[in-house]
Amino acid sequence: MNDANPALQAARKSWSCVHDKRRDDWIALMAPDVVIEDPIGKSPLDPAGKGHRGKDAAARFWDTNIGPNTIRIEPEQSWTAGDEVAHLMSLTTTMPGGTTVSVRGIFTYAVNADGLIRNLRGFWEMTDIQVVS
Repeated sequence: MNDANPALQAARKSWSCVHDKRRDDWIALMAPDVVIEDPIGKSPLDPAGKGHRGKDAAARFWDTNIGPNTIRIEPEQSWTAGDEVAHLMSLTTTMPGGTTVSVRGIFTYAVNADGLIRNLRGFWEMTDIQVVS
């Protein structure tokens, strides 16, 4: 793994923003044409299954799925290649009502020439979510 890989650096910055609840900094990491597919395909988070496209959609994704919750991101292993990085990791989410859930999957980030995230994809299914408490 190449620690200097720009996609790895962008992913780590993204995680820091999520952990520290820095919405505007997180959105600033996104390319104007960013596509967020987390999870990939149709789900309650993306009923059309076409991804959240553009910075305005990324902001709505934050406001709906990240901002209201406390999320702990735990990368287990990462692989870099070109302008992309893939991570085997777990996300543990505590929702406002106190319910905590966890999902483990593969998450990929791709960046453009400016180092901005152009694609963020989560390889997991809703049925993979486990209730922790």
